[in-house]
Amino acid sequence: MKNIFLGLMSFALLVSCGSGNNKINDKNNILNSTIDTVLIKKHLYTLASNEMQGRGSGTQGIELAAQYIESEYSELGLETFENYSTYRQEFRESEMDLFNVIGVLPGKSSPEEFVVISAHYDHLGIVNKDRAVSGDSIANGADDDASGTSAIMALARYWKDRGDNARSIVFVAFTAEEKGLIGSTYFGQTIDPAKVVAGINIEMIGKPSTFGPNTAWLTGFDRSDFGTIIQKNLIGTEYKLYPDPYPDFRLFFRSDNASLARLGVPAHTFSSGPIDQDPYYHTVDDEVETLDMQLITNTVRAVALGTESIIMGIDTPSRIVLKEN
Repeated sequence: MKNIFLGLMSFALLVSCGSGNNKINDKNNILNSTIDTVLIKKHLYTLASNEMQGRGSGTQGIELAAQYIESEYSELGLETFENYSTYRQEFRESEMDLFNVIGVLPGKSSPEEFVVISAHYDHLGIVNKDRAVSGDSIANGADDDASGTSAIMALARYWKDRGDNARSIVFVAFTAEEKGLIGSTYFGQTIDPAKVVAGINIEMIGKPSTFGPNTAWLTGFDRSDFGTIIQKNLIGTEYKLYPDPYPDFRLFFRSDNASLARLGVPAHTFSSGPIDQDPYYHTVDDEVETLDMQLITNTVRAVALGTESIIMGIDTPSRIVLKEN
C-alpha cells in the first residue's frame, strides 16, 4: 500500500508541474481521470484472462481479444482505417487468417499527417506440455504484451476525451508479432510511410526498469531525435526516459516498431521490462498478478505527456536511415 501511495503522490506532482493556467489544469485533469489504474486493470485482466487462452495467432483466443479491442474502439467512436468497413485489417499468412485491429482518431488541423500508436495483442497461446507449470499451459502474456495493448486503448480514450489532437492518431493492435512481426510488416506494406510522422510502440511496461522508479527506456534511441523530444517534454516531471540498456539484445529489431523503422519512420518502442532478469518472460507465469498496476498507469501517463508535442504538430522527429547493426 505504501508503494501505491507514493506512486500516486509522485504522479500528482508529475502532472501538476507547470500547470499555471486553466488549460493545462484541464489537460491534467483529463490525464488523471482517464488514465487510471481502474481502466488499466480492466483491460489487463480481460486480455490476460484464461478465457483468451494466451491469444495465440489464428486461435479462438485471439479472436476474443480482437472483439474486446474492437468494442473499446467502437465505444470511443474511433473511425476505421482508410476504406475498411470494420476495425480489422485482414490478411492471410502462413495458412492463417490474421488481422490487425486499427482505430483512427482524425487530426483537427493536420489530418493527413499520422502518428501510429501500437502494441501487439498476440502471445504464445497454449504451450507444449514440457513448458507447463503445475498443470498450467496457458501463456497469458500479461506483460508481453497485454500491458502495451492496454496502454494503447487507454491512450485512445485520453486523446478522444481531449479532442484536440492536431495530427491523426492511428491506434494499432498488431497480430503475430511473436511469429516474426508479421502483422506490423503487413501494415507497413499498406501505408504511405511519408505520411507517418512517428511510430509510438509500447511493449512490456508492467515491471520496474533497471533505472529505478518512474523510468522507462526507448529502443533505438540514437537512430532519430524522437527520444530527445520525449525527454524534453518530460522535463520538470518525476518521470525520466533513458536509452535502451540492453544493446546486445537488439530489441529495436525485435518489436513492431522495426517494421515502420525499415520504411524510414522514426518508430521506437517504450518499455520498462528488465528483460535480462525477468523469469516470467515467455512462460506461463507471465500473469497479471506479477505486474505493478501503478507503474503501468504512470508509464502510460508519461507516454501521453512525452509524445504530446508530436501529436499536436509542434515537433516532428527526424527520419530513420536504417543500418541493421
